[in-house]
Amino acid sequence: MKEKNNLLLPLSILSAAILISVIIFSLVWKSAKSAQQTITVTGSAKQEVTSDLAIQRGTIQGTNKDRKLAYQQLQQAVPVLLKFLEAKGFKNDQIELLTINGYPVYETAPNGTMTQNISHYVYSQRFQITSKDVDKIKDLSLTLSSLVEKGIDVNVEMPEYLYSKIDELKVAIQAAAAKNAKERAEKIAEATGRSLGPLRSARMGVIQITPKNSNLVSDYGINDNTSIVKDITAVVSAAFEIN
Repeated sequence: MKEKNNLLLPLSILSAAILISVIIFSLVWKSAKSAQQTITVTGSAKQEVTSDLAIQRGTIQGTNKDRKLAYQQLQQAVPVLLKFLEAKGFKNDQIELLTINGYPVYETAPNGTMTQNISHYVYSQRFQITSKDVDKIKDLSLTLSSLVEKGIDVNVEMPEYLYSKIDELKVAIQAAAAKNAKERAEKIAEATGRSLGPLRSARMGVIQITPKNSNLVSDYGINDNTSIVKDITAVVSAAFEIN
């Protein structure tokens, strides 16, 4: 009898240890299983902005068989351009004249190959006008070509319309997209009788800056600078634990 009593205590301890182990294992398994149950949703946010900065670029040039005369022709075109811009309401600090480039143009033989004979010389100078008045730049882009009536050889590029606070807006719109993802996940969890747990992972998509009401999308992102009014769209893919 004494021997049986001596065995009873160790067996009781062993049984209790096994029971505790089973309980702990069950709790851990349940917790791990819960952690593995996640929901992945995509949130988005869009905001319309109006450009507050515009740039107009272009090139004037002089062309002549005589190198010196080609250069002089370009120099004569500069004050005509500046007077035109002044009449349009642009100040000197808004106008930038860039480096002058000169090069010869060679004659082409009947068979299409380039010869060593110089046909004429070209001297060109790029310019750019920057203004916060985007409508004024838009009007300028439509009238600059009229300089040809004054004998000026001018090439007009498409104006660029920019939003100066784009970096701040990118942060804000990504946060709005993340919030939208969480709201969607909460609705889905509630609809299935579950509750939303902590965020497990999140991936920010590229930001699309497109003309207003455009459906353009690119895997690398779009950064439109051709339109005054733009839509900025952000997408966030997020995974949440569900309880």
